[in-house]
Amino acid sequence: MNLAGKKILLGVSGGIAVYKSCELLRLLQKKGAVVRVCMTEAATEFVAPLTFASLSKCPVYLKNGTVEARPFQHIDFPRWADLYLVVPATANVIGKFACGIADDPVSLCFMSCTCPRVIAPAMNVAMYNSPAVKRNLEILRGFEGTTVLESPAGELACGEVGQGRLMEPAEIVKWLEGAALCHPRNAPEPPAFPVAQDIDPTLDETLPGHGHKVLLTAGRTEEAIDPVRYISNRSSGKTAVALASVFYANGFEVEVVAGPMEAAFPGGVKVTRVQSAREMHDAVMSRLESADAVVHCAAVADYRPAHAADSKIKDSRSQLVLELVPNPNILRDCTAARASRNQNAGASRTGESGLSHPLNRNQVIVGFALETDHFEEHAAEKLEKSGADALLLNAPVASDSGFGHDCVRYALVEKDKPVPPLAMGGKVDLAETVLNFCLERLNA
Repeated sequence: MNLAGKKILLGVSGGIAVYKSCELLRLLQKKGAVVRVCMTEAATEFVAPLTFASLSKCPVYLKNGTVEARPFQHIDFPRWADLYLVVPATANVIGKFACGIADDPVSLCFMSCTCPRVIAPAMNVAMYNSPAVKRNLEILRGFEGTTVLESPAGELACGEVGQGRLMEPAEIVKWLEGAALCHPRNAPEPPAFPVAQDIDPTLDETLPGHGHKVLLTAGRTEEAIDPVRYISNRSSGKTAVALASVFYANGFEVEVVAGPMEAAFPGGVKVTRVQSAREMHDAVMSRLESADAVVHCAAVADYRPAHAADSKIKDSRSQLVLELVPNPNILRDCTAARASRNQNAGASRTGESGLSHPLNRNQVIVGFALETDHFEEHAAEKLEKSGADALLLNAPVASDSGFGHDCVRYALVEKDKPVPPLAMGGKVDLAETVLNFCLERLNA
């Protein structure tokens, strides 16, 4: 997980290890995360809320409230967060989480949280090894979207030696950076765009994508058989929304050519709607030359019916034979157009080329390849044929991943490099991988 820009809600419960949560907060901020804090009443006996408020630059959510507090912080704080991190988690709050008790800020936020949750236990070894705590931890490990970190053995605050120590803050950060945390399957969709709607990131000259434009394809295409029926696929558009959000949040001007899809794009993103593969092809080619980066994320139908019936085909229960013809390959046509421009590098102005804008010869083009078997072989072959700079290989063959889910198995395949192993990650993590590749090429 890339922590830069992540919104993390830090839940702090009462224990001697609370002071380490202050260190953890600072380490997360150094990684670029934005952190808010909620505390149990017992936690305030160890570290004053003002300390966390000063470090986080945000009022702390407390049981008795604050002057700045809103009445629905137990909903607002977890809804705001990309991740709920409970450090330290005492035996008391662990028991509340497991039993569905919500009577303090930390347990209330756990109850209403729909983002991934990570719990770091900390307590005396006797408590940690008690049957009740062991049972409660096992219950939490079974909660979808919830991860319980291991409690390392060592010297405890009371002087005893054993398991129950809080994982060191640096180790927690390291674990988070290597983790692939997915939203619970039945949780409501998280907001598509994390930046406030009255902020336009494209105006921020400090962002790495400032001054650049990305063109994305999104969703699926529908190829008509008759006015009622069509050929299509199961793409929901979630990956494209993650890409649009991440590029926009990093200062890119984002334009999308989108086929039918369920997911919604964030404000600030220009979207052109199309239906068929040929419509998408024409829309992309007409916008191609103005883009610094082009990411082909749409699930485009390879074939279409040779002839679409003008009226609904009647159900005679007899065999129906469809003649299919290939659709244009949008990715290959884009790379071919770029190659043609590079051969005519001298024509860069409207008067010389007849174009309405300068030619973009340093364009970065990334394709997508969905495969269900022989991943390395098929991805390398497709990258070679496509002429793209890189190919995002994804494989929706694991449980709770791929179409309609927030997690996917993926790998970025680059020219003249071995195909890396597939990794499970969130679609935002996938989008950040593509973003970083494009930025690296554009800044080279």
